[in-house]
Amino acid sequence: MTSSASPLSLAIIAGGQSRRMGRDKAFVELGGATLIERVIQRSADLGQAETILITNKPADYAHLGLPMHRDAMPDKGSLGGIYTALLQAASEYVLVLACDMPFVNPDLLRFMIAQLDADTDIVVPRVAGYPQALHAIYRTICIQPIRAQLAASRLKIIRFYDQMRVRYLDEAEYAEFDAGSRSFANLNTPAELEQARQLLRDGADAN
Repeated sequence: MTSSASPLSLAIIAGGQSRRMGRDKAFVELGGATLIERVIQRSADLGQAETILITNKPADYAHLGLPMHRDAMPDKGSLGGIYTALLQAASEYVLVLACDMPFVNPDLLRFMIAQLDADTDIVVPRVAGYPQALHAIYRTICIQPIRAQLAASRLKIIRFYDQMRVRYLDEAEYAEFDAGSRSFANLNTPAELEQARQLLRDGADAN
């Protein structure tokens, strides 16, 4: 990030119905911590001005001790969570992470932050050409196009990207930090959770 840029806020999105997991994914345990605790721990030292939590169940997350915000526009999915994060953040740039990505890599996150400049509105890694929209940095200038998309109930996150100045990071650029793209793995099912536990048993963590 250039020295003239505003500080960065970190926003963790704790939404979703967790239907396939059968319980709230955020509180599933992996490696002695819940998924959301792992995300918080692994992103704790990025130099952010604040860490905020976007959730419609603040009582469930109160023990984490983070500032919490309900969706500004309810029932708008992950895009609505990003919108709320940008509205509530104290900083011009907001690193958005899903709460169920237990292998987020702090070195990769720092690399993403280093790509920010005055000509960039979004920094987002891609896997096989597809943007990882819940592991991305958004500038608050994105608020208006997101609001228009939400108002039209167009909830696919990346649909507004063509209106913004996007810095895409492909595998070759972030391979030194995460060659297997494990940072972007989110756990949706008991089978995926067991796979993650096996990775930890094998010592194959992302960091």
